[in-house]
Amino acid sequence: MSKRVMNPATRAAAVALATAGLGASLVAGAGSAFAAEGKAVVPTAATASAAVAAQAETQAHLAAQVKAAAAKTVTVKATAVKATATKKAAAAKKAPAWVKPVSSYSLSASFNQGGAMWAHKHSGQDFAVPVGTPVKAAGAGTVVKAGPYGGGDGPAYGNAIVVKHANGTYSQYAHLSKIQVKIGQKVGAGQRIALSGNTGNSSGPHLHFEIRTTPNYGSAVNPAAFLRAHGVGI
Repeated sequence: MSKRVMNPATRAAAVALATAGLGASLVAGAGSAFAAEGKAVVPTAATASAAVAAQAETQAHLAAQVKAAAAKTVTVKATAVKATATKKAAAAKKAPAWVKPVSSYSLSASFNQGGAMWAHKHSGQDFAVPVGTPVKAAGAGTVVKAGPYGGGDGPAYGNAIVVKHANGTYSQYAHLSKIQVKIGQKVGAGQRIALSGNTGNSSGPHLHFEIRTTPNYGSAVNPAAFLRAHGVGI
């Protein structure tokens, strides 16, 4: 067999072509790998950005809900406070400042009436009622006397109560069968303070009612006229 010898110039050209082809393959491979790597990185970055945006949107939505709930709570509380104040104002407006000391009665001895029953003229207005009838404070005030012997005014009054009022006057309730308040206690207009009776110098079951300028006996004024002047007829 004969050995074929390649022309040196032809051999050099082949080597150069082969080298060039390898380089082109390497470059093409590197480019493909880079392109593949780029395709993997770009979607990952986009996904992270979208997740951050979604989280921010969720947090903003929750913050808006919390703010709305807080505003609603404040509104509800304000409405409740306003409603309560309105009710109290309405109740205060409706509540009378002065009332009759008993609800159902017959008038008997009147103020300044004379007679053998009294050493001096009658100092109050009598309301004939059965024993045990609820007796109410004619006006709001503070109890300054409460007890037997007229609460200190004398045995003729029997069990008695004296209430001091804000306008500087005093109301007295006498001949009681039961006292239901204590000295120093604050009472409201129309609040039950005792039960009527027949104690002390009494000709029969009734409530003796006085309006005074001081807490003591001897300072009485016409109670019927006083009540009328304050919108209460008897």
